[in-house]
Amino acid sequence: MRPAISGAATLLGLTTLLAASALARDDGRYANSPLKPWFESLHSEFGQCCSDADGYVIADVDWESDRGRYRVRIDDEWVVVPDGAVITVPNKFGRTMVWKHYVDGHPRVRCFMPGSMT
Repeated sequence: MRPAISGAATLLGLTTLLAASALARDDGRYANSPLKPWFESLHSEFGQCCSDADGYVIADVDWESDRGRYRVRIDDEWVVVPDGAVITVPNKFGRTMVWKHYVDGHPRVRCFMPGSMT
């Protein structure tokens, strides 16, 4: 019985650790990143994109481009990226990122930075 209790305690500890790290997005780990000032300078027509801690990396299968228009999949919903949300400066990070917010429970794109699609 003792190994079962030990295993349950380990599982509970790991679950707690994962939940805490998921909630704490801006925990200071990027404070010394050389890209931090660049991320903080990014903005779209909808305002400042915030910082690298607030953006989400998007996998290549979760975004597409068709004749200059972009779509991204956020929370299993395809969302059209408004032209004014597209970041047009060169992407120093390389990966596709999206900064999202919600309107009436539906995801919207505040900023979108296309990546290299490698």
